[in-house]
Amino acid sequence: MSDIIIHPEVKRSLNLRWLLQMAWRDSRRNRGKLALFISSIVLGIAALVAINSFSDNLKTDIDKQAKSLIGADLVVMSNKELDADMQKLIDSLAIGGQRSDEVRFASMVYFPSSQGTRLVQVRALEGGFPYYGAIESEPANASRTFRQGGLKALVDHTLLLQFNAKPGDSIKVGDLTFEIVGALNKIPGQTAITATIAPAVYIPRQYLDSTKLLQKGSRISYYFYYKLAPGTDADALVKKLEPRLEEAGFGYDTVNSRKESTGEAYADLANFLALVGFVALLLGCVGVASAVHVYIREKLSTIGVLRCLGVSGKQAFLIYLFQVMAMGLIGSVVGAVIGSLIQLYLPQLFQSFLPVEVTVAVSWLAILQGIAIGLAISVLFALLPLLSIRDVSPLITLRGSVEHLTSQKDPVRWAVYTLILAFIFVFAYFQLGTWLRALSFTAGVIVAFVVLALIARGMMWAVRRFFPVSWGYVWRQSLANLYRPNNQTLLLTVSIGLGTALIATLFLMQRLLLSEVAISGSKNQPNLVLFDIQSAQKEQVANMVRQQGMPVLQLVPVVTMRMEEMNGLTAADVRRDTTLGIPDWAFTREYRVTYRDTLIDSEKTAAGTWTGTVTDPDKPVPISLEEKYAERLKVELGDTMIFNVQGAIVPTVVQHLREVEWNRVQTNFLVLFPKGVLEEAPQFHVLMTHTATDVQSAGFQRALVQRFPNISAIDLGLILQTLDDILSKISFVIRFMALFSISTGLLVLIGSVNISKFQRVQESVLLRTLGASRRQILSINAFEYLLLGALAAGTGILLSVAASWALAVFSFEVDFVPDFAPLLPVFLGITALTVAIGMLNSRGILNRPPLEVLRREAA
Repeated sequence: MSDIIIHPEVKRSLNLRWLLQMAWRDSRRNRGKLALFISSIVLGIAALVAINSFSDNLKTDIDKQAKSLIGADLVVMSNKELDADMQKLIDSLAIGGQRSDEVRFASMVYFPSSQGTRLVQVRALEGGFPYYGAIESEPANASRTFRQGGLKALVDHTLLLQFNAKPGDSIKVGDLTFEIVGALNKIPGQTAITATIAPAVYIPRQYLDSTKLLQKGSRISYYFYYKLAPGTDADALVKKLEPRLEEAGFGYDTVNSRKESTGEAYADLANFLALVGFVALLLGCVGVASAVHVYIREKLSTIGVLRCLGVSGKQAFLIYLFQVMAMGLIGSVVGAVIGSLIQLYLPQLFQSFLPVEVTVAVSWLAILQGIAIGLAISVLFALLPLLSIRDVSPLITLRGSVEHLTSQKDPVRWAVYTLILAFIFVFAYFQLGTWLRALSFTAGVIVAFVVLALIARGMMWAVRRFFPVSWGYVWRQSLANLYRPNNQTLLLTVSIGLGTALIATLFLMQRLLLSEVAISGSKNQPNLVLFDIQSAQKEQVANMVRQQGMPVLQLVPVVTMRMEEMNGLTAADVRRDTTLGIPDWAFTREYRVTYRDTLIDSEKTAAGTWTGTVTDPDKPVPISLEEKYAERLKVELGDTMIFNVQGAIVPTVVQHLREVEWNRVQTNFLVLFPKGVLEEAPQFHVLMTHTATDVQSAGFQRALVQRFPNISAIDLGLILQTLDDILSKISFVIRFMALFSISTGLLVLIGSVNISKFQRVQESVLLRTLGASRRQILSINAFEYLLLGALAAGTGILLSVAASWALAVFSFEVDFVPDFAPLLPVFLGITALTVAIGMLNSRGILNRPPLEVLRREAA
């Protein structure tokens, strides 16, 4: 107290300069503690600055590389052949500019060198596309030479690796064999994940018909790329043509529309990850509040002396507020620096999801925002314990054992709570963009904190009330430390528990989603799907399947059609009257329907009666709709729908609604016709079978593509592997951010251990005075941290199970059958880490002599 000098004028005014000097002097012996607990916010700020810097750089690069996202000024897309009128329109758009045509469809390809087969996306291209950017290939000129004559193909590099092929080898597409002239690395606007799902094989458009892959019912997409005449505004042009394009069911994309959609998509990802970082910051602020609370309790005698010397409660409050503000500012600046360094790694982390190359640059806006947010939120949380300083009585210097803090309700405290909630809400609003989402996030944060706090309180009460008194001395002491003064149970349960919950929820949901599509070993479970089977091939393919010793589990006809009218309304009527609430796609989409006389085991009647066979051909055909699809179309039982079945008009009436289990591995349809109507319509068939081994599956697909090149096969085992890879990449990104929360919780642990170290020294001395050995004291501390870590990790895992159940039932609508296997390593890892850090920070407690404690008490 030798540095404390009270000037007379201090008593008459706040004297800001003197208060700052006092804050500096008082912090001399406590800066280590202050720096340690303020470090709790560093990782939260680092996460925010890293994500926001990355987001700013991504927006800049999307703007710079916007044209390379689509490779043209305008792209028009259709999934049906052009009629004469639309052909004229498509041709007219190229006047004064250039046009490239592309036909896309799924098909099997065959690699003669390895005898491998794979379902790919065939792209038949002609013209100079791309006009901006480039199709990146190895060698570099292969993206152009494959179009300059001859049977040449450009093949996705992952396919070449998978089938041990290289440029110079051959690939069979339909009835033609092409020379592989290069490996395809990147297509304008396509991400690495998209390439994994649908690897592309480019062939010259002029050879498409000779492959004989285009059959009736084949799903084909047509793309027209334009480099418009100089001075042409693509957005103004498509706005003028929009009614005609929509009426024909054509889609379109311009540089600006793609830039906006891409920016919005990745802004959503960045905003979500920023919220995860903000949760880490909130956890750090909980640690700040708890540490400041303990720090102020240690400072009560100093504050009492200041009050005796004439310092007002308001002045004492400001002294310690300035200390917290200074440390908050330092912590925010350090976090901003770390975040700027972390963003150097983020482009590599997200490269699988990004369609553009992201450059790394310092975002001063993100840094300033991070510093402002860190300072504001740390001060807000620290205010809660700091407010009690105003009520410290000078009598505390004489009667330190008596509580000198008033128990009256403080309206300022409630104002601080309101400010904290308002800050969280406003931050969420700027990240999510809507008030409803911001409110949902704020409510979710409150619920998570309250649930974790209640669980911690409940466990503390249960331990105090029910722990066995017959247990050994070390166990009793360890359990008692969970609810004694200066305990860390609530703090650790909330901070580490929430971080654990985030990571455990990701593990659970990844396993759950994979289990929904996992292929069963049962012979009754399909794992190979054949489609685009023509009617003349149906029996031959079925016999081929049986000859291989495989079952024909399903052989389903599929008919394509479009809807012309619904309850007398056409597409034009729906576009004119938006109050109807009927989506445009109801009329523009191509429906794939089947016909049969019975429901299958994945379908259940929701309403109405199913008529399996048409009895009166002069009446509208009774059809069945999937119930949720009917809801989206505002269709009820008895409503009428008119379909155009490839030129033939078929009136129908909705007589039945079905509940469909879409997660079942079998053919499911939105629209179901009865028998007796579509048998003569152009159609293809889908066959589902089961292969016992990968070798059998590969051999069958090889024989199939050689005999029936137009038929495609989907290996559901490969789909599962691809899905697993995608989910693993996504979950890794989110786990990367969730680790900020875990790390923040551990920093809070370090800070809280150090802040309460003197309290633990006192307890250690008392126990040693009463006869406890060093080994017993060490065991007490170890068991306490073991219980704390287990409690925090266990609470987080319980919360993750509840969150996973809610996500499974309400968001993904799947049965909740969790796989708890990954939770055990999470539980053990978090618990062990808590014990290690706790013991590391407690290593000096046993070496403190009793005299040191007595001297400090006397002081």
